[in-house]
Amino acid sequence: MRVSRPDGRWQVELLAADAGDELPVLERALGDPGAWPVPFVVVVDSRLYFVVLRHGPGGMVRALISDATMQEWVLAAEVVERYGIAVDDPGATDPDETGRPGGDLDVFADDGLPAAQLRPIVTADDLWADEKVAAIAARLGFADELAAAVPR
Repeated sequence: MRVSRPDGRWQVELLAADAGDELPVLERALGDPGAWPVPFVVVVDSRLYFVVLRHGPGGMVRALISDATMQEWVLAAEVVERYGIAVDDPGATDPDETGRPGGDLDVFADDGLPAAQLRPIVTADDLWADEKVAAIAARLGFADELAAAVPR
């Protein structure tokens, strides 16, 4: 899905069903790198992990993966490789966490959800990836738009 806030109101648009299989398709879905506020793309793969992509400074793409160890999945492996996400970073998680988030945990900081507040959501071992995305949506204020856009 692509999430944006063009006029100060959140919009959630579903991408094509196969968009989550192709990293270049997800990158193109971000649209114009100069858009403000900056939109982001979220993909939940098999309820096991999710990926967030967002334009950053200078046209770069900021990436977050909720569990960088899920590299047996094609999308996860591509994200980790393309964005140089460290998987064996000893500081990536603490011993009580099950997932190993990787990439830019400050990806939502401009929206009011800094890394320190995002990390507990991303590493919650009692939530599936889609539930983590719903928790992020609730914190950022687009839970209703997400619920309306995503078929149950």
